[in-house]
Amino acid sequence: MYPLGILDTNLVFPHPAGRLRMKTEIGVMANCTSQHIILGNDHLNIYGIYIKNHKDIYFTVGENKRQKFAFSNMPKQISIISSVKNTYKEGFVAKQLSEAQINPSLSPKLRHDLGDVLYTYKNAFASDNEPLGTIKGHEVDITLNID
Repeated sequence: MYPLGILDTNLVFPHPAGRLRMKTEIGVMANCTSQHIILGNDHLNIYGIYIKNHKDIYFTVGENKRQKFAFSNMPKQISIISSVKNTYKEGFVAKQLSEAQINPSLSPKLRHDLGDVLYTYKNAFASDNEPLGTIKGHEVDITLNID
């Protein structure tokens, strides 16, 4: 597992007094999927959220114990994770290619595809100490002869 970063977000729950907004930090890891986010019961109880483990696992919010929210109805994948990955990739491409001279005749799709390839195989091109294109032993000297 490789840490991608921390996602600062607010979890919003329906609440009898309005919406309940809980400030949360979520650690995002590469090659790590999760179907559930688990917060401590004591922390949840402070906000009036109670988890019940009966036949089905569900939770209630506030005084209304009849309105139940089932964990099984939650979506399997969270789309916000992919946006975090895209943000990390865009930051990587912008930082690593800041001094690169990319052919202006490339279409936007080809530029995007180039960024995808460089990001996917970044370990072959860059390290934390040596940014893209400066790894010793990987230098390339190209001379163009036009007649």
